Amino acid sequence: MDALEFKVKDPGLRSIFDQDAERYERARPRYPAALVEELVRVTGAGPDVRVLEIAPGTGKLTADLARSGCSITAVEIGPSMAAVARRQLAPFPRVEVVVSAFEEWEPPPEPFDAVVCATAFHWLDPAVRLPRAARALRPGGRLGIVSTHHVAGGTEDFFAEVQECYERWDPATPPGLRQTREADLATDTSEFTGSPYVTDVAVQGHAQEITYTTGQYLDVLLTYSNHRALPEAARDGLLAGIGELIDSRYGGVVTKRYWHELVTAVRVGP
Repeated sequence: MDALEFKVKDPGLRSIFDQDAERYERARPRYPAALVEELVRVTGAGPDVRVLEIAPGTGKLTADLARSGCSITAVEIGPSMAAVARRQLAPFPRVEVVVSAFEEWEPPPEPFDAVVCATAFHWLDPAVRLPRAARALRPGGRLGIVSTHHVAGGTEDFFAEVQECYERWDPATPPGLRQTREADLATDTSEFTGSPYVTDVAVQGHAQEITYTTGQYLDVLLTYSNHRALPEAARDGLLAGIGELIDSRYGGVVTKRYWHELVTAVRVGP
């Protein structure tokens, strides 16, 4: 489950996050401090560094990068997400949030020192995402792509039992689906290693476990595109079943494990 690769998701679901930007900001977790520290180190983010962030959402990663003092241009497709991001990033005057699809956005003449994208690269058009990101970089500039995966760990019995709810309410659920441990995931970086635009591709993993109450867990589920895309009756039934399971079998609390991978590369010049 969840091989680490960068295949594009259904583009029809791409705009679904903009339906409830406030929930996204409230429920989605931040990234591990160690990952942010590594991204800042690799990109050299600081007062004299210009960063392009693709698809910042509500600015979860943006705020952490902005604390380094760098200037950030954040290109976000969703106007509601962008509005929340502007509010959240108001303390950072060197951050600009632009509403546009990255594939249609025209970058400024001066290239950036770094380009980053967190948990959104798979939503971009695979035919242009890496070439466009690389062309926005100066020679020697750094690319940082974060992917997020749901892996085995935390309250493991719950994540086995909850599959019955998914099999009942979501017909797309494979029977007997189980989460994979991060050690067993296959990292596919061929898009980067096979590109003429970047070199020195490296991968680093970071895990975090987050404990949720029933309400908090249902809240975060409603920020996932596949849950939001379900017909209303199926979605309500699924959430009710999950909530009942957490309350009746797990005392109203479950812990979820996330695995974040940071792929970095250097822009080939000139």
